[in-house]
Amino acid sequence: MAGALQELLTVSVASFPDLKPDALLKGLLARESTMTTYLGLGVALPHVRVKMPRRYILAIGRSRAGIKHDGALAEERVHLIVMLIAGEKARDYLQVLASIARQVKEQPMVDDLVRAPDLDVFYERLVGGFGAVRPVLAQRNRVNRLMLREAMRVTRGADCDALMVFGDTFVGGIDRGAFDEKLKTILVTRNPIEPGEHEHEFSETIQVRSFSNQRMAQLRSGILVALTRGVLKFTDRICCLDGMSGSNQFDTLVVVDIEREFQTLLTGQTADLLPEDVKPEVLERVLAVATELAVEGREGRPVGCLFVVGDTEKVAGLSKPLVLNPFFGYKAEERNILNPFMDETVKEFSSIDGAFTIRGDGVVESAGSLIQAMDNNHTLPSGLGSRHAAAAAISIATNCIAIVVSSSTSQVTLFRRGVMLPLTEKRR
Repeated sequence: MAGALQELLTVSVASFPDLKPDALLKGLLARESTMTTYLGLGVALPHVRVKMPRRYILAIGRSRAGIKHDGALAEERVHLIVMLIAGEKARDYLQVLASIARQVKEQPMVDDLVRAPDLDVFYERLVGGFGAVRPVLAQRNRVNRLMLREAMRVTRGADCDALMVFGDTFVGGIDRGAFDEKLKTILVTRNPIEPGEHEHEFSETIQVRSFSNQRMAQLRSGILVALTRGVLKFTDRICCLDGMSGSNQFDTLVVVDIEREFQTLLTGQTADLLPEDVKPEVLERVLAVATELAVEGREGRPVGCLFVVGDTEKVAGLSKPLVLNPFFGYKAEERNILNPFMDETVKEFSSIDGAFTIRGDGVVESAGSLIQAMDNNHTLPSGLGSRHAAAAAISIATNCIAIVVSSSTSQVTLFRRGVMLPLTEKRR
């Protein structure tokens, strides 16, 4: 691995002579020693921050034979090394790191790069993947054309404020040009399309990494993220166009009055669904990890866990450690939930009894915390256990959001001010 990094640094220094390869190599290897940069699928993403006049340098190497990596399983080899060097003043460092990680965790893209016959083809496929292939909507299907026309008619006729489209219905994505440009359109997808990448842009793009198979759960997750970002308001009415993921077929059209759908969360306070110290992208990332745990479990077994996000000082006063804190002593950047390498770490520690406490900026403060907040005024529905009771209580006692993954039903539930909102349906 060190030899491969030296090769990438040599290429980088040839283009940017002010770089100091020895110091960079030392920094890259030091990070590897504290937290693996192996993503799986034969891809490693080593990264380091240094003082330099530019924001980012990205160098990518391929080895068809494969390279041994300490973070990979014994039989696995690294075939792609994506090295990111970031300037200390790059404020969106974790977001860029996460975006790159998402791209190289797609099996088809990794396979295309590894199998590229020469450097020119490798470069074309790389640029095509990182630039997001321009989406195309398969409109040749008569039902799809009908659903599109009716969705736009319903949006206008029902006086909707926006049309929300679930883009993962189509393998190739959806072209914004298929819709009336006068309509406000919101694309919900696992793979966000960055503004400016193509001429037909949606009004807003929302990334929800993992969906339940239940339609209303999909809608709730997409709408919740839109509310926390300020893309939608509680008073809005929206038309939603959906289909089974990867089916290439629209099959659901529904009109949602957000105030009615989320009325239990309002309680006269429509402006603070998201605590003021919690960043929208942090809540989105926690929801994504929670939903993935609910769908995938851990090592083939269902898991239950609790995430408490925001108001961490007050939360700390109402909790105590059950085990030694596994996040103690690490730099804030390394234990930030926005860091793509934290996903597996959080999932691994999800089996520990107790809660994760997470700052509003995404830094994970602790795992295995016992929540000691009391709530004697609310009665939860039957079938919910101590984890849900703790989530409800801490969401009343502090200005936080609590998210629960049920070990028995794999349902993901959000609590705000003691009010519960199921985001996925119970697994039957």
